[in-house]
Amino acid sequence: MERQIRSKDELLKDKEQLLETYSSVHRKNKKPVILSKRERKALGIGKDEGRAVLKYARISSRKVKIVIDLIKNKNLEEAYGILRFTPKAASSILLKLMKSAEANAVTNNGLDKEDLYVAEAYATQGPTLKRIMPRAQGRANRINKRTSHITVVLKEKE
Repeated sequence: MERQIRSKDELLKDKEQLLETYSSVHRKNKKPVILSKRERKALGIGKDEGRAVLKYARISSRKVKIVIDLIKNKNLEEAYGILRFTPKAASSILLKLMKSAEANAVTNNGLDKEDLYVAEAYATQGPTLKRIMPRAQGRANRINKRTSHITVVLKEKE
């Protein structure tokens, strides 16, 4: 099952039909149709948001999710205030990531900074670094140093 490679003109000609199939869900697995990066760019999908992704952050995803729950669906300035005054290790990481997402939204997609809010934010588990701590009588304990992948998406309020 090989994918068909189409030119930009062909994609723009079938734009309405492609957008309709992209917004619909698959009848069996309830997931949206996956478009390639080139197709998304030609159709302008993703131009209404600012996205920033941090991979392999050396913090557990559980710790990040606590702070993420505080800023979801908040205004940009309100989210910045929450992150500045939250005494968690993940707050400084999320603050940098939000600034990056804001810069992506304003410079790349031309969105208005005043209307931005945190539409999506999630942290998934990354690979675990496994280390060994020597213990008494020749035994050893395992230490799991967990990593996470963090994504922040900012959108404009309608």
